[in-house]
Amino acid sequence: MGLYFNRELENEALISVWEITESEDELLNLSSIPNEELEELALIRNAARRKEKLAVRALLNKVFDGKVYLGHHDNGRPYLQNSLIEISISHTNRFVSILTHPEESVGIDIESLNRNYSAVEKRALSLEELDYLSDRDRDLQLAIIWSAKEAVFKRMSRSDIDFSSQIIVKKFSPRESGELEVIFIDKDGDQQEFELSYEIFENHVMAWLVG
Repeated sequence: MGLYFNRELENEALISVWEITESEDELLNLSSIPNEELEELALIRNAARRKEKLAVRALLNKVFDGKVYLGHHDNGRPYLQNSLIEISISHTNRFVSILTHPEESVGIDIESLNRNYSAVEKRALSLEELDYLSDRDRDLQLAIIWSAKEAVFKRMSRSDIDFSSQIIVKKFSPRESGELEVIFIDKDGDQQEFELSYEIFENHVMAWLVG
């Protein structure tokens, strides 16, 4: 299908989502790929993983007028080597999502609702979060919480974050779309408050934040 949607937000951010329906060869033909990335692709044995990488490149080519070169910091955070635009990337087997902003730090995450989130409940939730989980909406709440925590993790651009004690999603009632209050607690005790947005579509949840 290609570009699923392109959405400009009020704060100058842009969310772009690509639905991966193409074959690997079709994605290769759609993408203008720097040699470095072609070399990296050749080392990936998993076909689904290669398609995700190619769909990221296809979406980058759709979002940006000129060719952009994608790099990664030591902690895995992506950046554009030839642009100052901030970027965050996430993908599942079906979708690739990209969030960009001219200046502000960003974080985005997309997750399939078909995934089993029992491990998330055991290892990534605080006592406060476990306390407000409902029996009726438990799986959906877990998916939204995990996606929100991943988005904050990407925005903070650190590799040593404890999801259960440092990223706390305040109590919420899951809907098709909405906002979440999230607190990030640094290891020295300092706290930052974020307001995230999330949306559910095509049996996926996507959460994002800017700034």
